[in-house]
Amino acid sequence: MRLAGKVAIVTGAGSGFGRGIVETFAAEGARVIVADMHATRAAEVAAAIGANAVPVTVDVSVRSHVEMMMRAAVSAFGGIDILVNNAGVTHKNQSLMTVTEEEFDRIYTVNVKSIYLTTLAVVPEMEKRGGGSIINTASTAGVRPRPGLTWYNGSKGAVIALTKSMAAELAPRNIRVNAINPVIGETALLEEFMGLPDTPENRARFVAGIPLGRMSKPSDIANAALFLADPASSFVTGIAMEVDGGRCI
Repeated sequence: MRLAGKVAIVTGAGSGFGRGIVETFAAEGARVIVADMHATRAAEVAAAIGANAVPVTVDVSVRSHVEMMMRAAVSAFGGIDILVNNAGVTHKNQSLMTVTEEEFDRIYTVNVKSIYLTTLAVVPEMEKRGGGSIINTASTAGVRPRPGLTWYNGSKGAVIALTKSMAAELAPRNIRVNAINPVIGETALLEEFMGLPDTPENRARFVAGIPLGRMSKPSDIANAALFLADPASSFVTGIAMEVDGGRCI
């Protein structure tokens, strides 16, 4: 059990990458907070895991929600060792000129401001336990941006920069901070990223740019998160791990 005795919060855990991460952490012995803005999804995932999972309904862009999520972890499990900032949104693949201001604001509050809010809430609790691991879900879009997702790309570039700066500043507190850069994946956001219907032909257009010949899966991202959460990676901080089948080569 690689995470035995550890307590983890995973945001956006009701589906996709987040669900893969929280299920993998639980299988490796962690007690987990299944955080998602969709109450039903969070409850379903937590129920499937069992007694070591607690669902929390949270909008990570709202400070009071984030603080409530942290209190839930302390109340249920006594503290927090691992935080995965996985919740994220995008805009449909389109011209940068047609994304609405409302969409832009939502992307940056969910993808970027949430990291500020969770950091303020979690760092004092991690210090009480002697340190911890923060893992941010960024994207290959923050490293190799492409037309059609410009404002989303920028938000993930910010996540990568924040990850590195946080890692440098929090290292004296024994808190490691790393990011994962998934390539386009088989999740509920797939059609928005493609800007096209999810058909075999349209998938093939995107897979053509991935040397290993497929999209990412929740299990790929979960395994990367497990490594970064595992005490075995205790000397790893400030990286943005590309889990992309070679897309960024």
